[in-house]
Amino acid sequence: MERFAAWSVHAYTAVGSVLALLMVHFSYEGEVETVLWLFLVAMVVDGTDGFLARHFRVKEVVPQIDGALLDNIVDYLTYAFAPMVLLWANGYLPDGAAGGVVAAIPLLASCYQFCRSDAKTEDHFFLGFPSYWNVVAFYVIVFGIGTGATVVLLMAFAVLVFVPVKYVYPSRTADLWYLNMTLATLWLVAFGVITAQLPDAPDWLSVASLAYVAYYVAVSLWLTFRARPSAGRTAAVPVEPEPDPAA
Repeated sequence: MERFAAWSVHAYTAVGSVLALLMVHFSYEGEVETVLWLFLVAMVVDGTDGFLARHFRVKEVVPQIDGALLDNIVDYLTYAFAPMVLLWANGYLPDGAAGGVVAAIPLLASCYQFCRSDAKTEDHFFLGFPSYWNVVAFYVIVFGIGTGATVVLLMAFAVLVFVPVKYVYPSRTADLWYLNMTLATLWLVAFGVITAQLPDAPDWLSVASLAYVAYYVAVSLWLTFRARPSAGRTAAVPVEPEPDPAA
């Protein structure tokens, strides 16, 4: 039963690859809202598989499978690759080859990040902009951001991948864990409500949802600079600390 549960957790994580395939398919079908719903499902899977992996001791029970590698593969597809396809296929990037070049830059930056051994730090932060390209794409679509501004946004975040700011890992970072998880959950709910009302989602809700984004960036910067004088100190985390295929 233990092995069945552990393998089931890996299967649950691997479902993200199928979600990514559907994201690409519906992107080329022009079904933008469907892709956003798939983004939401992928984020829920990504935010819960780690808890399941720790609960069922997946790393101990099925040691021959590298759950962290599986998680990185799936995350790259759903958080980086599919969002760039969505933007390029639906006219949010420049026409022709220029759009392909713009889409390629975030993908290349994310390749670097996903291959870094310290991309997830020992004290459970993401180092550098954590390739939340699905979130960027979501707001580009919700606010109808123009092509030029979208290009600027993508290039700016691609640069931030290489800037050593420690970004909160909501399900693992010890500091403000309960607050971070509560706000992240509320943001996911807002994501669903906004998506359900597209293309006529209320502006007030879309703008209000950005409050979490602002909070996330502010707290990440605060914790980064606060921690530098005593980088070796790690607070106790309210979940088991060993690494696993968490998302």
